[in-house]
Amino acid sequence: MTELKDLKNAVQAPEENVKREPKKDKLGRSYATGKRKDAVARVWLKLGKGKIEVNGKDSVAYFGRPVLQMIINQPFVATAREGQFDVVCTVRGGGLSGQAGAVRHGISRCLDLFEPELHKTLRQGGFLTRDSRAVERKKAGRSKARKRYQFSKR
Repeated sequence: MTELKDLKNAVQAPEENVKREPKKDKLGRSYATGKRKDAVARVWLKLGKGKIEVNGKDSVAYFGRPVLQMIINQPFVATAREGQFDVVCTVRGGGLSGQAGAVRHGISRCLDLFEPELHKTLRQGGFLTRDSRAVERKKAGRSKARKRYQFSKR
């Protein structure tokens, strides 16, 4: 190999269509962790009738607002899998909005492990990307992160 052309031919391109195997435990479940803000969700997904349980409660009872329920169901709607999987998850930390985002992230990652062919759809929908936005820290000389104390000329 004396020229760049020779080096280019020597390096083989990785196969793009590598088939991934589904990752399931003995009970036929997939497990993943989802995160959003300070919330962390541990999610188990298996074939079922569409029941979603969060911290031992039904998801409708736990997340009362319809917007939060919609957020949780987004991965199923995007992949046309509504009512096909049972989800059991535990979530800690943060508020309800962050927890809903963490559960959505966990469900998306579980679906990706359970059915690897859904990866492209989930990736294009932005469901596999961890939303890294967090609360901005409070700065010295400010009442909050950006809010200033009231100015008085006299």
